[in-house]
Amino acid sequence: MDEKKKRELEIEATELRIAILDELLTFGGGHLGGSMSIADTFAVLYSGVLHVDPANPKDPKRDRVVLSKGHAGPAWYAALARRGFFDEAWLDTLNQAHTNLPSHPDRTKTPGVDATTGSLGQGTSVAAGIATALQLQHNDAYVYLICGDGELNEGQCWEAFQYIAHKELSHLIVLIDENKKQLDGFTRDIMNPQDIAEKMRAFGFSTERVDGQDVEAIYEAIERAKSDVAKPSAIVLDTTKGAGIPYFEEMLFNHSVNFDEKNKAEALKGRAALQEKLDALRGAHV
Repeated sequence: MDEKKKRELEIEATELRIAILDELLTFGGGHLGGSMSIADTFAVLYSGVLHVDPANPKDPKRDRVVLSKGHAGPAWYAALARRGFFDEAWLDTLNQAHTNLPSHPDRTKTPGVDATTGSLGQGTSVAAGIATALQLQHNDAYVYLICGDGELNEGQCWEAFQYIAHKELSHLIVLIDENKKQLDGFTRDIMNPQDIAEKMRAFGFSTERVDGQDVEAIYEAIERAKSDVAKPSAIVLDTTKGAGIPYFEEMLFNHSVNFDEKNKAEALKGRAALQEKLDALRGAHV
């Protein structure tokens, strides 16, 4: 990746983090931790990888995204809005009555959303079904499945992974956000996942582990995954929950954050720092 493209993706990731904060500040709180940890991946997908057309969101040749970790909806919505699937003003309606941007994404409400998020873990089976249908249709579109490390507690995930490998669904790429926390604590304390990358290899996936806050590393890992036509691929993203704002990175329970007076002040402080970073990136980009 050349320096210009890398900087463009870094700009997009920073823009997404600011948009996520604005969504949550407007609503008064929400799923901050897992939205911030996956922002870099959404920047790479929607600004560097996906074959999608906002003017034709149902194009049968489009790539599909399945967000199994539905709590990261604010990040996905920000990416979709910035790509032009809907007006960015919609972001101000997150989680509110009659919104098209509910807490968990819903394919019947939001343009660009191909799969509704149910109970966490179910997205693995949904993605397997979509990839199977595309394979039977000889459709070369890719399916990108985004999972959280906490939801890998669910046996359904591993049943789906075994099926995906058995069917050699090579156009399905699993992106696992290993931010090491889930709703009520650290994954190592709740149900130690051990080495997720080694487990995915054992299940038959071409697998690598990368820095999930490095847009270049994510982009290049996806390109390598697409070059493997023999089997499905998994990319384990080494991330930090709440990434981008040190205060929230260090907060123990940062899965969902209520913006009381203290947290709101820190969110605004973090937003200002992100804006400074964005201005610097844009200045260097010119």
